[in-house]
Order: sequence, then C-alpha cells, then structure tokens
Amino acid sequence: MGLGADDYVSKPFSPREVVARVKAQLRRASVLSPANGATSLRFGDLEIDTAGYSVKLKGKAVSLTIKEFEILKFLMLNPGKVFSREQLFEHVWGEECLGEGNALMVHIRHLREKIEDEPTNPVYIKTVWGVGYKFAGELK
Repeated sequence: MGLGADDYVSKPFSPREVVARVKAQLRRASVLSPANGATSLRFGDLEIDTAGYSVKLKGKAVSLTIKEFEILKFLMLNPGKVFSREQLFEHVWGEECLGEGNALMVHIRHLREKIEDEPTNPVYIKTVWGVGYKFAGELK
C-alpha cells in the first residue's frame, strides 16, 4: 500500500515549512530517478553506482560517507548546473539550511580529498564563487 512516512513535522508548525518539505521530497524523487533508468553514472575516471551506493575512481573503490555519496550523486545527476549551499543542504539533509552551511563545506572538502587528484584544483566538483557548487563536465 506504500503508506509509510520518511519525514514528519512536529507541532506547532508553519504552513511554509510543510510546503518546503513537500517540495523537497518531490524534487528528491524526480532528481534521484535517472530518466533512462541507468544506475551507473560515469565521468572520466569517476564512476558511481546509484543503486549500490558505491563509487570507483580509476577502477578502485572509494569509501564515502552517506552524506558525501548523496552530495556527489546529486551533483552528478545534474552536471553543469550550479547549486547554492542552501539548495545542496536542503536536498541532502532534507531540511532548510539554518546556518549549517559549514557542515556542507566540510563534506565537500572531504569528498574532494577522496575523489580529486588535487583537491585544491578540483576537476569534478567545482566552486562557483559567490554562488555555490557544480559537477563539471558531461557524463558518459
């Protein structure tokens, strides 16, 4: 029947918060379902299996935390599109960013350390200064 829940809002709540959470869920559902049904995404030496929650770099497994994986997956599913820290936080954590932008920046830094040859000069996850982050390049 599929009537389970994966989010809740405690009382008292504002209608704005409910609408924001519903929009986040809808966005997540549409973004996380690749249009062609593929579960594997590849760019250069980086490959991600969205169904198996695994990442390979140059054929070798890369160990990522769930949040790092979700950030990478979201960015790879939207190559070239720039997302603000708030948008990324809302997508990955499923809630509005209330001054928690530093947590996202730490996860991005750790992610770069794991998948980039030169984390200070990234190839995959680019910073668009004053705007946010994007996944560079086209998927194969």
